[in-house]
Amino acid sequence: MELARIGEFEVHRVAEYEGPFIAPDTFFPDFDAEVVRSNPDHPGAKLIDTATGNLIFSFHSFIVRTPHHTILIDSCLGNDKERPTRPQFHRLRSPYIADLARVGVKVEDVDYVMCTHLHWDHVGWNTRLENGRWVPTFPNARYVMARREFTHWQEVQQRGEDTPHRLAFEDSVLPVVRDGQSVLVDDDYALEDGLWFESAPGHTPGNVVIHARSRDHHAVFMGDVIHHPLQLLKPAWSTLACTDRELSRRTRTRLIEEHVERGSRLLPAHFPSPTVGRIVRHGSAYSYAFE
Repeated sequence: MELARIGEFEVHRVAEYEGPFIAPDTFFPDFDAEVVRSNPDHPGAKLIDTATGNLIFSFHSFIVRTPHHTILIDSCLGNDKERPTRPQFHRLRSPYIADLARVGVKVEDVDYVMCTHLHWDHVGWNTRLENGRWVPTFPNARYVMARREFTHWQEVQQRGEDTPHRLAFEDSVLPVVRDGQSVLVDDDYALEDGLWFESAPGHTPGNVVIHARSRDHHAVFMGDVIHHPLQLLKPAWSTLACTDRELSRRTRTRLIEEHVERGSRLLPAHFPSPTVGRIVRHGSAYSYAFE
């Protein structure tokens, strides 16, 4: 089913997992439970699972069909990946490829894979395991990555840091580079179809959001600038996954303020279904109005 239409662009969402993921006081180092208790009707409070107390997350890709190309934004978790510190997704076996087919997309159809950043849960399906070797999942695609982001994780990988992001760089990023399918670009890269990068550093050094414009319609794929609606209630809350929490806080606050003024239509990377919506101002705080 089509998720959204942006002018001539048709947008689908393929979720690899949606449900309880992590405790809020683990994910947000500055978490204050009283903020949630005193705002029980806020969308963020409603997206805390009552059984586990964990934040409800979605891990999904967006498929954008333009008149000229089929574009996949962020490739989720991936099958068979070694993620021992993420046991929920370690050596995952999901029907992601079949789910793509259900929205009419075969792996051969994808022309571009655009990466908001290179964390393990955004690049997993860049590759798949074939005869013991990681090969590009999308054989005809160009994989577009910010050069600044690639360089950062290349340095992490060369230092041998013990992190799932290093493992993901090795099994989901380097293989597409070695096969000549990667395109390393500046933070303001633009694809002629009407999609372009905007630098949004902090969560990672080369983190970007992706704008889409067609026939005067505009939307923004927000990546991990905002992980969960609770961060609209408290924009100061950066996550344990942020490389630079203070820079992440500044970037998030800037983009929230910009997009609430513009009334922008947003497509965040981890908001559960129906995902698409707009930010609404409430004094010094904000909420999310899902479509």
